[in-house]
Amino acid sequence: MSSADGGPLGDAGSTYIESQIIMVTVRVIAPFAFTYGLFLMFHGSGSPGGSFQGGAIIGATVLMIAFAFGIEPTRDWIRNRTVVALAAGGVTAFALVGLVPILLGGNFLEYERYKTELGIEAKYGLEAIEIAGVAPIVAGVIVGLFFLLAAGAMQVSVSEEVSSDE
Repeated sequence: MSSADGGPLGDAGSTYIESQIIMVTVRVIAPFAFTYGLFLMFHGSGSPGGSFQGGAIIGATVLMIAFAFGIEPTRDWIRNRTVVALAAGGVTAFALVGLVPILLGGNFLEYERYKTELGIEAKYGLEAIEIAGVAPIVAGVIVGLFFLLAAGAMQVSVSEEVSSDE
C-alpha cells in the first residue's frame, strides 16, 4: 500500500506516524531533559557542561517533541518568530555585554572593566554571556535548522508524489 491509499504511511504527503509508546516516553522524558538543559545553562562556568551544551539539550528536547508529536504541530506551538527571537536575543545579549566595556573605556569583552568601573564582579559578565547569549543562540539555531530541513523534506516528498501522479 502506498501513502496515497491511506495505508500504513498515513495520508498523502504525511511523514508522521503516530506511536503511543514514543509519545508517552517523550511526555515523561522531555521535562527532565529540558530541566537538565537549564541546569547546564545556569551552571555554565561553575560545573562541567556549560551554556553551549545546555542550549543543545534544550534544542534537542524540542526536536524530540517534534519527532513524537509531529513537526507541524510543534512548529505551530513554537512559532518561527519565537525561534528567531531566541537566536537574535542571544546575539543581542552577547553584543551588549561585550560592548559595555568599550563604553567604559576598555576593550570588547573586557570583563575587568565591570569591576573597576561599576563594582560588578567580572565573572557576572561571563555568566551573562553564557546564560543570555550562548544558550539561546544554540537552542534557536538547532530548532531553526531542524524546521528548515523538515520543511525542505516535506516539499520534496509532496513534489515527488505530485510528479508520480501525473
